[in-house]
Amino acid sequence: MSNIHRGACLASKGKFWALCILLLYTSPLSCFSNFSHLVYKIKEGLPKGTLIGAIAKDLNLDFSVDPPRLFNLELKQINSQYVNLNNTTGELYTSAQEIDREALCADSHEGQGCAIFLDVIILPQQYFQLVKIKIVIEDINDNRPHFPVDEIRVSVPENAQVNTRFAVEQSAVDPDIGIHGVQTYWLVNDYGFFTLDVEENEGGELTPFLIVTESLDRETQAEYVTDIIAEDGGSPPLLGTATLRIIITDVNDNCPKFTESQVNVTLYGNTTKGAQLARLHAFDPDEGANAQITYAFSERVTRETRSLFHLDKVTGVIKLAGKIDTNTGKLYKVVVLANGPGCIPDVATVILHVIKVVSGPPAIVPRYIAQEKDGIVSISESEPPSTPIAFFTIKNVDSRQGAVCLLEGTGPFRLLPYKHLKNEYLLETTDLLDYEQQKDYELTVVVRNTYGAVVKTLVKVLVLDVNDNAPVFKQSLIDVKVEENNAPDTFLAKLQATDEDSGSMGEVLYLLGTDAPSIFHLDRLTGVLTVTTSLDREEKETYRFMVRAVDCGTPRKESIATVVVTVLDRNDNSPRFINKDFTFFVPENFPGFGEIGVLSVTDADAEENGWVALSILNGSDIFVIDTGRGALRAKTPLDREQQGTYYLWIEAVDGGKPALSCITMVTVLLLDVNDNPPIVLFPQSNQSYMLVLPSTLPGTSITEVYAVDRDTGMNAVIAYSIIKRKGGEPGSFDIDPDTGNITLKKALSNRGLYSLLVKVSDHGQPEPLHSTVVVNLFVNETISNESYIQSLLTREVEIGIEEIRPPNKLAQGPKYTELFPCQPVLIALSATCLGLFFMVVSLTAYICCKKQKKHKKKRLEVEIPLKMKTDMQAMDRKLMELSNI
Repeated sequence: MSNIHRGACLASKGKFWALCILLLYTSPLSCFSNFSHLVYKIKEGLPKGTLIGAIAKDLNLDFSVDPPRLFNLELKQINSQYVNLNNTTGELYTSAQEIDREALCADSHEGQGCAIFLDVIILPQQYFQLVKIKIVIEDINDNRPHFPVDEIRVSVPENAQVNTRFAVEQSAVDPDIGIHGVQTYWLVNDYGFFTLDVEENEGGELTPFLIVTESLDRETQAEYVTDIIAEDGGSPPLLGTATLRIIITDVNDNCPKFTESQVNVTLYGNTTKGAQLARLHAFDPDEGANAQITYAFSERVTRETRSLFHLDKVTGVIKLAGKIDTNTGKLYKVVVLANGPGCIPDVATVILHVIKVVSGPPAIVPRYIAQEKDGIVSISESEPPSTPIAFFTIKNVDSRQGAVCLLEGTGPFRLLPYKHLKNEYLLETTDLLDYEQQKDYELTVVVRNTYGAVVKTLVKVLVLDVNDNAPVFKQSLIDVKVEENNAPDTFLAKLQATDEDSGSMGEVLYLLGTDAPSIFHLDRLTGVLTVTTSLDREEKETYRFMVRAVDCGTPRKESIATVVVTVLDRNDNSPRFINKDFTFFVPENFPGFGEIGVLSVTDADAEENGWVALSILNGSDIFVIDTGRGALRAKTPLDREQQGTYYLWIEAVDGGKPALSCITMVTVLLLDVNDNPPIVLFPQSNQSYMLVLPSTLPGTSITEVYAVDRDTGMNAVIAYSIIKRKGGEPGSFDIDPDTGNITLKKALSNRGLYSLLVKVSDHGQPEPLHSTVVVNLFVNETISNESYIQSLLTREVEIGIEEIRPPNKLAQGPKYTELFPCQPVLIALSATCLGLFFMVVSLTAYICCKKQKKHKKKRLEVEIPLKMKTDMQAMDRKLMELSNI
C-alpha cells in the first residue's frame, strides 16, 4: 500500500470515529436504544483464523438491506490486537497474536476469570448500533507445575512420633486454574518411613505435608533424599519435580557408654608424681552438644583417694597426683562416671594396685625427641624408617640386680638399647608410617626387675598427615554424549575425584586442561562440566580434552582424566543437490532403461538422518530414478520428433523424523539422430506431370521439388540431385541442389515425355538418408490426348523407380538400385509408340485447329494446377510442417 493510500485510510478512519462520536453526543437516546451485549467463550491458544462468533447472525440482522451494514472495531482498544473483524459479515476471528490467558490476566485471581472486552459499532447511521462484546478466555492445561526451588529441605527430629505432620512450605505453583492447577503431590521413594498428604486452605491452595509412618533413628540414617512430584489435573496430566531432602535432626536419645567397665592398674610405691596411670574412654553416638562427655569421680571416692589421683574430666586420663607410701602395698578402688546431657552416668571401676617397694622399684624417665604434648608424640608420615621418637632411661636399678626393658603394643616400632650405654633405650620406627592406614598407636614401655617389680609407661604416637596422595578420578575416561543444537549451558557430566589426605590437602579442585576448547566450562568446586554454546555435529562431531583434579596441599598434587564429548546427530540439515538444477543431453532413440544421468545429492547429517531417497514428482510414467544411486532412466526409447525437451522435478527426502527434503529441476534435452529421411511434398506423385512448351527459353524455371525432414540441424539440411533421366535430349533440365528448383538448361527440340529421377538427400551422419521422386515433364504445345499421357506415365511406373519409405528408427539409408534394368525392351516399346504418334498427327492437327481456344484454356488449367496451384499447396504444407517441427 502506498503512503498516499495509507494516509487516505487513516483520514477515512478518523472521519469514521468522528462520526461515531458525533452520533453518540447528538443522538444519545438512539445510541442507548441500539445497544446490544454478546458473550462468547473460547479457549486460550487458538490458532489464527478460528471463528469466535458471528455478530450479525447472533443479533439476527438482515443482510439484504441497502446500503449494507458495516461492522467496525475500535482499533485503539488494547484487546483488539487479539481479534480480527470481518467488516461486511460481522464475523469475529482470532488474530495472529495468540491469546495466553496467564499473560493476559496475570493480575486476576481464579475467581475473577479472564475476559476480553470489545466495542463494535454498526454503521451506516440508519443502522447505528453499539455492540458490547465479552470474550471469556477459558483455561487449557498449557503449563506444568513448578517448584520455587530445585531442592526442598525438611528437618524432622528423630524422636518424631508416627503420624507427625511436617509442612512442605515450598509448594508447587501452576499458572493454570481449576482442574488444570496442582491437584496432588507424591513421593518417588518414601523409604517406608514417610508419606505425603495434601491440605487445602481457605484460598484453595494445596500444601503438601510430610507424614512420618515409622520410627526414625538418626544414628541409623541421618538423611533421606527423594523427589517430590506435583501433578495437575489435565488430561494428560503435567508434572513438576523437585528434590526433597529430609534431614533427621539429632535428639539426645543416647547416653555415654564406657568401652571397659573395669580397668586394672599396677603401680609401685616409688612411681613419680604426674605419671599417667590409665586412660578411660566412653562413647556417645549422638552428635554435637548431645555427644559431649565429661568424666568425674563418684561421690563414693574418698577425699584421700581424690588427693592421690587426678582425673581429667575431658580426656579421661588418670595421673598420679600425690606421693604414695613406698613401704606399704595398698589397693585403691576408684569409681569413675561418664556424664552426658540429660543422661544417667555410666560407671567404670579402676582398680589401682600399689606394690610395696623393698629395695626400690625401677623408674622410667622418658626424654622425647619427637614433638610431644601431654604424653602424646606426633610424628609425620613422611619420616623415613629408623626415625628416633624418644629416649627411655631406667633408674633405681641395683647393679647387682638385673632389669628387663621391653615394648608392648603393635605397629612399626621397636625399643633397643642405645649403643653400649647401660639402662638407655631408644624408641624408633621400623617402617614408613601411613596416616591413611592408621592414624595413631598406643605403646607401653615395660620395665621388670629380678624381684618381679614391673613399671609401665604409656606412650601414644599420633601420625601427622602429609600431602602424599594425589586426587584420583572415579573414571579415567569420561564419555559424554549430547545432542546437537543443545541449549547454552547444558549439563554434560559431574566429575568426581577423591583424595585420601586430610584437611585442605584432601580438598579437590577441578580444572580444564590446556587443550580444552573455550566453549566448555568446568566448575572448580563441584566438578560440574557444562557447554556454554550450542553444538553442531556437522561442524565437529567429537571433542577430546583433558581435565585436572588438583588438591590444596603444599606442594600440590594432581591427576588427569580424559573427557570425550560425542555430539549426537539431529535431523537439522536438508538434503542438498550438488547443482541447483541439472541438464542432461541424450540422443533420441536411446535404449530403454539406459542411464541418462546421475543426480548427486548430499546430506550433512549422519546415519538415518543422512539417508537420502530420490523420487520423481512429475513424469514418473516415462522416467524412473534409482532412489539410492540417483541414476535417471527412461522406461522406453524417446523420440525427439514427438517431444524434444522434458522438465522433471526430483525430490530428495532424508530418513529423519520428521523428514526434510529439497527439490531440483532436471532438464532432459534429446539430441537429434538422423532417423527420418526427407519427405517429398511436391510433386505429390510419380504419375503427376507438367506441360512444357517447346518454345520455352533456356534458363526458365519450370517447376520445383519441395521436401521436408523432421530431423534438425545437419540431419534436416536437404540436397536435390537428378540421378536418372529418361526421354528427350540428355541434359535438357537441371535442378538447384539447395532449393530443388528445376530450370530449362537448353532449348527443347524434341517433344514428348521427359522423366527426371530426383534424389532428395539429407546431410545426416554417419550416413545420410534419402528419398526419390519422378518429375514428369510433357514437352508439347498442347495436351490433345490425356489418356495417351497417362498411359506413358503408367509405363513409367513399370520402370520400377524406387521410393524410400521413412524408417521407424535410426538406420542406414538404402542403396540405390538400377532404375532402368530392361533398356532394350523399353527401346522397342518407344519405337512402337512413335509410330502410333505419327498416325494420329493428322487427327491431332484437326483437333488443334478446331479447338484452339479450348486448348488454350486447357493449357492454363494444366499449368496452373500442376505448377502454381500445386506450388501454393506445397508451400502451405511446408509452413505447417515447419510449425510442427
